[in-house]
Amino acid sequence: MLLNCGKVKIKLVLRIWFDFWIYFVELNITMRINNKDRAVKFKRTFFLVSVFIAIGALLFFLFDIFDIIGVALFSIGVFSLWYLYFHVADYQFIEFKNENGRVVLRYYKAISFGRPRFNEIEFPQNMLRKVFFENSVFGKMSDLTLVVKTKRGVAEYPSVSLSGVKVEDRQKMAQSLNEILSQLN
Repeated sequence: MLLNCGKVKIKLVLRIWFDFWIYFVELNITMRINNKDRAVKFKRTFFLVSVFIAIGALLFFLFDIFDIIGVALFSIGVFSLWYLYFHVADYQFIEFKNENGRVVLRYYKAISFGRPRFNEIEFPQNMLRKVFFENSVFGKMSDLTLVVKTKRGVAEYPSVSLSGVKVEDRQKMAQSLNEILSQLN
């Protein structure tokens, strides 16, 4: 029903007010998850074992225990498998915040040569549309994909690896994001 009160259309005013309220509504769901200590532990383990592999190869070479070509190939093979494991696992530093009506996810690779590339995903809670948790290797590795509503349509952020996050923290993160989705629907 459309009421005219002078030149003001009541239905249109109510619709604009409702859209404004929905856009700026703040959900009172808060959570913080940070795996900095665990990411540092992964990084130290990776570099420490890499140094041991290099020292072992050097000792084999200096004391002429095995054939030089065999030692070189063995050392390269062991290091390649070690590096491949950490590359596939894709351990990342994760900082997840769900406060003040905003979802913030900061992340970077824990194992990288050179300077890490910092990434950040931040959006208002009411823009969240879908959350995908993709588990693999019996739940040991997990990826998070966030889908949000923008002015131009729906946008999907790149997947973020949660392999370096404890399983309990992954479950808390999933519960928090699912609560946001349930309150929006």
